Amino acid sequence: MSSQNLPQSPEGPLSSEQRSEPGRKPRVAVVFGGRSSEHGISVVTAGAVMSALDRTKYDVLPIGITRDGRWVLTSDDPARMAITDRQVPDVDQLAGSARGAVALSVDPGNRDVVVGEPGSVPEVLGEVDVVFPVLHGPYGEDGTLQGFLELSGVPYVGAGVLSSAVGQDKEYMKRVFVSFGLPVGPYEVVRPREWDTDRPAARKRVMEFAAEHGWPLFVKPARGGSSMGITKVDDAAGLDEAIEEARRHDPKFLVESLLSGREIECGVLEFEDGPRASVPAEIPPVTAHDFYDFEAKYIDSAAGLVPAPLTDEQTAEVQRLAVEAFEAASCEGLVRADFFLTDDGSFVINEINTMPGFTPISMFPRMWQASGVEYPELVDRLITAALNRSTGLR
Repeated sequence: MSSQNLPQSPEGPLSSEQRSEPGRKPRVAVVFGGRSSEHGISVVTAGAVMSALDRTKYDVLPIGITRDGRWVLTSDDPARMAITDRQVPDVDQLAGSARGAVALSVDPGNRDVVVGEPGSVPEVLGEVDVVFPVLHGPYGEDGTLQGFLELSGVPYVGAGVLSSAVGQDKEYMKRVFVSFGLPVGPYEVVRPREWDTDRPAARKRVMEFAAEHGWPLFVKPARGGSSMGITKVDDAAGLDEAIEEARRHDPKFLVESLLSGREIECGVLEFEDGPRASVPAEIPPVTAHDFYDFEAKYIDSAAGLVPAPLTDEQTAEVQRLAVEAFEAASCEGLVRADFFLTDDGSFVINEINTMPGFTPISMFPRMWQASGVEYPELVDRLITAALNRSTGLR
């Protein structure tokens, strides 16, 4: 797919503020950090997005959410938002001494951002035209922030409330996929009340699942990401420790069987004429890691193959399934869909990510670059689409 074959982005946002103020640049609030265990990766993603934003076209407002949930203004220096010495950055480090609390009104007629310190008069920073929420995980990617922005009447990049929630909860994601006829692998869910009230029965159910599908198993948080909290378990001896690790991130957890095959990913981007799939990528086996975990993804930067070495028929099939998954979950803007190409030659969908990693080494931008959409254009397309999309029922 070449960039010449792609529809061109519509020129100019359609907000009333811009129509009434000629020459005013749309203000993009990049919101990042957050309360989830993916806090640091969200900061890295935000740095990449801010580096790509055309400052002659957009006014950028960096808003970080600390690990304890406070909204603060941060440094507008993407260089400080990279992984350094194998350490991920943190919003508190970026905010420094300038830790004024940021507030956005829930009045849909007022898009002003206000910042203030205790004991001082709040300062109005002006209106925000669109939010680019690059948070990963709970309290940001799960529909909570999207719901707040809907109440505020502020357009935002990416999935809405329902699709964000579905995309975050792996149990309900799989249930939606099954209802639309998409193939998913065997799994078992243990909910918090089950584990808290009758742990032996819940563990017995997991062991019965293992007896049916065999070892190894993967134990993972139901509402996590970036491979955090996931453990590959080779036998019953490691099960309890793996469950506790998953529950450290989420009281609800999944157990999944090993699907023997190749890991294939595919990006979906919404264009004016509907969602389109990128060329797919393959995550090859990572010899230094037990599976494609957090360290392999972000610290050691294990490289995927773009495009994936697939036949034309396999490429067309995974692209079709990726778009179907996008539509099944009522997604908007963008999605990265992850699959297994099993040994029998069939594709099984593992999950979707409604706000996938957006760092320079992340697979989503790499897949679209190979499809003819460079990183800055990708960011610009997402913002332009959000500016031209209303909040509310649609």
